[in-house]
Amino acid sequence: MIEDPAAAEASLDPIRTRILQELAEPASATQLAAKVGLPRQKVNYHLKALERHGLVELVEERRKGNVTERVLRATAASYLISPVALASVAPDPRRFSDRFSAFWLLSLASRTVQEMGKLIAGAAVAKKKLASFAIDGEITFRSAAERAAFAEELGVAVTQLVDKYHDGGAAAMAGGARRHRLVVVLHPALKTPSTDKASSEQSAEKDQSND
Repeated sequence: MIEDPAAAEASLDPIRTRILQELAEPASATQLAAKVGLPRQKVNYHLKALERHGLVELVEERRKGNVTERVLRATAASYLISPVALASVAPDPRRFSDRFSAFWLLSLASRTVQEMGKLIAGAAVAKKKLASFAIDGEITFRSAAERAAFAEELGVAVTQLVDKYHDGGAAAMAGGARRHRLVVVLHPALKTPSTDKASSEQSAEKDQSND
């Protein structure tokens, strides 16, 4: 999780992004230069910037005559830039209160990225497993009315579950109870080229049948 603005800026450079991708496996500047098609000196320049921000790390040093070859690798298998890196303009859930607002959903997602980044880092330091749970799926509604009815029923069901299991009493907190964040979202799925083509064909067939 990248939270430092300078590190975020460094990672967004297209050449450095390619280097990070290649450094999933350890490599030297010479090896990288051949892969990305740049002079070794230029690759070294980018490697130093990435290393300075903790995005790559030294694996070993190899002596080749009078030259020491440094072998590096990416410090993570994947990177995600936290909204913290743009804290002054990051979405804030407190600015919105409409549960049907797409901006509020985006703000909640932003907060989730921030909080999970900190939790994952803390769990790694403590060498503990992080308790989390998520559901991801798709549902197709025949109409906007059905979508609204589903959202209403889902809200009621979640509220009932929260009422059943939530214990916010002082005794529970004193006994080591742990608060958990619950976020439920529903939004349109992104259209894919195949979906768009199928929709166009269906519309064409409908037009022909009407003719």
